[in-house]
Amino acid sequence: MHELGQPLHAFDLKAISGNKIIVKTLPKNTLFTTLDGIEHQLHEDDLMICDTEKPLCIAGVYGGLNSGVTEATTSIFLESAYFNPVSVRKTAKRHNFNTDASFRFERGIDPNITEYALKRAALLIQETGGGDISSDISDLYSQKIEDEQVFLPFAKVNSLIGQEIPKEEIKSILRTLDINVNNVTESGLGLTIPAYRNDVTRPVDVIEEILRVYGYDRIESASKLNATIAKSSKLENNRLQNIVAQQLVGQGFLEMMANSLTSEKNHMITEQISPKNEVRMLNPLSSDLAVMRQSLIYGGLEAIAHNLNRKQENLRLFEFGSSYHQYQERQFTENKHLSIITTGNTSDQTWNSATQPADFFYLKGAVIAVLKRLGIHTVNEQPTKLDFLSEGIALSSGVKIADLGVVKKKVAKSFGVEVTVHFANIYWSEILKIVSKEHAPVKETPKFPEVSRDFALLVDDAISFKQLREIALNSEKKILKSVQLFDVYEGGKLPKGKKSYALNFTLQDTNKTLTDKQIDKTMNKIQQQLENQAGAVLR
Repeated sequence: MHELGQPLHAFDLKAISGNKIIVKTLPKNTLFTTLDGIEHQLHEDDLMICDTEKPLCIAGVYGGLNSGVTEATTSIFLESAYFNPVSVRKTAKRHNFNTDASFRFERGIDPNITEYALKRAALLIQETGGGDISSDISDLYSQKIEDEQVFLPFAKVNSLIGQEIPKEEIKSILRTLDINVNNVTESGLGLTIPAYRNDVTRPVDVIEEILRVYGYDRIESASKLNATIAKSSKLENNRLQNIVAQQLVGQGFLEMMANSLTSEKNHMITEQISPKNEVRMLNPLSSDLAVMRQSLIYGGLEAIAHNLNRKQENLRLFEFGSSYHQYQERQFTENKHLSIITTGNTSDQTWNSATQPADFFYLKGAVIAVLKRLGIHTVNEQPTKLDFLSEGIALSSGVKIADLGVVKKKVAKSFGVEVTVHFANIYWSEILKIVSKEHAPVKETPKFPEVSRDFALLVDDAISFKQLREIALNSEKKILKSVQLFDVYEGGKLPKGKKSYALNFTLQDTNKTLTDKQIDKTMNKIQQQLENQAGAVLR
């Protein structure tokens, strides 16, 4: 095999029943034990080498345990064959085999070397082991593989390469590659391609071989470069992704890229991500890459686990990717997402600043900043319904555009993550639809100053800042520009079931400077509405 590239197989002659070899396929799920002692269920398309009673070997892939050569073997049957590359490749993938023989057969070997290789192996055995050749060679060549006949036009060579190569040099290169030149005309060459060169079957394949030997460095560069100016929209997916990616990187996030293929066991962790909706690969590379992902959470948690195992504890990652589902029969869907995942702190502790955790509010701020950067300024909040989040919110702007919250500890632990993880899933497909309809507002810089006023309000525990903010903005829509929460107090001195909110109100008139009378009137109106609608009491 190493000398000539031809794999061979040696059988213990005494293990061959009926003194006969039969190459055939067997019924599905037939059991067969290979040389490594592992039992396999055969597929109906697996080509097998058998005797009159049982299978002996998976053709071109793996030998059988009960027919292999041992220290007690005294008679050997040598087999040298050419197997269809497609058949060998499918069988090897089907059973997750990767042997020296399958590696060579599935890429194609020289079909005309089998007899020579057999003789060479027999002579080596005779020289080193002292054996005797006890029979003539039996050769069965049912469907002869002929050499490929190709006509190579000179004009095609020159047009594809981009410059003219001397005809004599082309013929010299082909001869060194063992490609026979049968005839030469003014327009081209008639060639015979050896059967072992199964990768050279077309004129373009021959041109590639010529150029490989001629040298890519000898091809001159054009003195003029032509390019087409294509019209593109500022709202194209890749442009928007670059805008958001630059913003997140500027905030200290790192972009990650996870595999779209994942393990089928990941679809057992939650109920919403169900195996019945998974897209399975027909020819998976391994059991860990057998299905398409239904969520980006898996790749994020795998990245978190990978970094934590290497003592990288402060992580802020984002990824653009797609999820894949199959609903009903043959109904496939692909949706784009932007995932953001955080754990640990946003910065390390220093002598003059404490650490800041990358908590839920930090994640929410990053998500809101992304939406505002894309021109989405108004969003509604509801509790999230994602079952792998223990708590969180869903953001919507006509349609749901994001889910974010704390990843359930059970889900995180299944990936080997013991720390608290926050995850946001932005539905990028929906974002693209919304952004195409949105227009970024542009306002002139105000000439007149802002005025700031504060309220300390006593409210019920059930009242949220969002409710107070909406009440204030609805009560004064002209000069009230913003409402901010800057302090929350819940202590023993307050009545039971109460809390204190400290709010800051920013007022501004774009046409004139505000007077004290106008400011007091506005603040009284806001206070009255807060008392009437939320039961707030000024402290």
